[in-house]
Amino acid sequence: MAWLSFVLALAGVAAVASGWRAFGKRPWGERRARMERSPNWKHGRFQNPEPMHTDYLRAALDFVNKSEHTTPDGPVPVEPIDARRFATPPATGLRVTWFGHSSFLVEIEGRRLLLDPHWGARTSPMTWAGPKRWYGPPIPLGELPPPDAVLISHDHYDHLDYPTMVAMKDWDTTFVVPLGVGAHLEYWHVPAHRIVELDWWEGTQVAGLDIVATPARHISGRTFGIGDAGTLWAGFAVLGRERRAFYSGDTGLFRGIKEIGDRLGPFDVTILEAGAYGRYWPDWHLGPEQAVRAHQLVRGNVLIPAHFGLFTLAYHAWTEPADRVLAAAAKAGVTAAVPKPGQSIEPLALPPLPKWWPELPGKTAEEDPIVSSHTEGLWLGGIAGRD
Repeated sequence: MAWLSFVLALAGVAAVASGWRAFGKRPWGERRARMERSPNWKHGRFQNPEPMHTDYLRAALDFVNKSEHTTPDGPVPVEPIDARRFATPPATGLRVTWFGHSSFLVEIEGRRLLLDPHWGARTSPMTWAGPKRWYGPPIPLGELPPPDAVLISHDHYDHLDYPTMVAMKDWDTTFVVPLGVGAHLEYWHVPAHRIVELDWWEGTQVAGLDIVATPARHISGRTFGIGDAGTLWAGFAVLGRERRAFYSGDTGLFRGIKEIGDRLGPFDVTILEAGAYGRYWPDWHLGPEQAVRAHQLVRGNVLIPAHFGLFTLAYHAWTEPADRVLAAAAKAGVTAAVPKPGQSIEPLALPPLPKWWPELPGKTAEEDPIVSSHTEGLWLGGIAGRD
């Protein structure tokens, strides 16, 4: 037992040492003071708009019943990207390119926004452990057209990727992040004058676009704990002269989603996280059916699901989010588009999008409902929120 304890302790020290820089840095000084002035900061941490319900024991036991297809058995179809694609602007003034998981390039009214870029090999502070990506990036990071802004929704490893940020630290761009997240970027040598930190409902203007940080129901943290809420999490509304886009970041369903639509909608396209879910932690992520409902609440036109298709982060089949989003969208009369990784689409001039993922067994909404707590009144019938 003594030797086992020693080995485990040594492994822990090695893990901390190898991931030390990637852990980032906690906010302090004026950055911390500004966080404490936020109406969303209480009792030493940021608070969610609705309480979070998680049954940790049953969620852990769900491993026993996990799908046999959480990870692809073979290569995932990926469309390689030639950078010359971006030389021709979208005819509709709006184009979206998916790189996998929650990484997107949004081209809107002649400007380019990069959402939660993740070019690293894993969602982990370590290079040798943690969920590994299923395929390489569709385009090398250095071949991307220069973005006018990089939007980071929160500091979890699948959204704020240390090697990607280090590779981008000298880019001539603006990094728009929620409160506190700038501490990580400065620690990784991103110049402070290129970082804009926003509280919920605060906005900034980049290259003629208004970017507003919107509330979300999630958590933050880069330590080994579940989450310390020491930095803020958010979605983003991007408002042009004629075109509007909404990115949810990671969020469960909550009443404030309707307020986003009332205040900032309607949106030509919504990019909503719809993967990595479980019925015993329904407040962490939307899941497929609630993504469709959130799309309706924010008054979206075309829905593109995100947060799936690159990493194994939950126990459902890797194809299930796409299947369930399309089924729920058809039932609700919503237009949903699931591009292939690496594919660019114009939401306002949708091409035929054939199903690129394999037919695999997965659970339906009836078999495994994902219903966030405290969502009474947000459904039009058929599903009720749980207290």
